Amino acid sequence: MKMILLGAPGAGKGTQAERLCKVLNIPTISTGNILRAAVKNGTPTGKQAEAYMKAGKLVPDEVIIGIIHDRLDEDDCKNGYILDGFPRTIPQAEALDAALAESLEKAGIRFDDVISIEIPDEAIMERMSGRRVCEHCGASYHLVAVPPKVPGVCDSCGGKLIQRHDDEPETVKHRLEVYHKETEPLKDFYAERGLLRSVENQPSVEATTKAILNALGR
Repeated sequence: MKMILLGAPGAGKGTQAERLCKVLNIPTISTGNILRAAVKNGTPTGKQAEAYMKAGKLVPDEVIIGIIHDRLDEDDCKNGYILDGFPRTIPQAEALDAALAESLEKAGIRFDDVISIEIPDEAIMERMSGRRVCEHCGASYHLVAVPPKVPGVCDSCGGKLIQRHDDEPETVKHRLEVYHKETEPLKDFYAERGLLRSVENQPSVEATTKAILNALGR
C-alpha cells in the first residue's frame, strides 16, 4: 500500500503514521524528520531548508522532491510506504500525479489512498503546546496524549525531548494560515481522483488509528 496522510500541522499525522506502519508493515516517510536531520547535520540541503523551517514557511518544492526521491530509492520502500508531510501544495501533487519530474517517474510514485485527518484549529493550538520531539531521532510525543515512559526522554533512543521552534504559538498560527491557503486545497484535488478518505479526529490516539483503518477497509 502506498498512501498519503494529510492534515493541518498538529493534526497527529506523525503519530498516526508511526502506528499505521506497524499495522501495515510498511515504512513511514516523514519529510519533516528528513529535513530536520539534514539541518542538524549541516548538509547543503539542510542549510537551504533551515531558514524556511525556522520561519514556519514551506521548503521549496525542488528540495522536498529531491529528498523524497532519495528516500524512496531505499529497499524498505519496495512494498509500499506512508508519506507524511508531502505533498503540501497543488504543484507538488501535480508533479506526483503526472510524473512530470523524471526522478519521480523512476521512483514509481503512485498512491492507493489519501487520508485527511480533520481537526479544528482551536484544538490544534491547544495540542501543540504539549508536543515534544526527540532531538536525535525525531520521534514525536505529547505530554498528555502520547507521553514518553520517562519524562523528557525518548523511548526509542534515549535522546532529549524538546519543543520545536515551529510548535510555538505565533509560529503555529502562521503555519495554520499557510496550511489553509496552500495545502488544504489538496483535499479537493484528491477527492476528484477518488482517493480521498476524510477521518474525524477521535478522543484518543487509538480510536483515530481505528477510524483510519476502517476508512482503508482494514
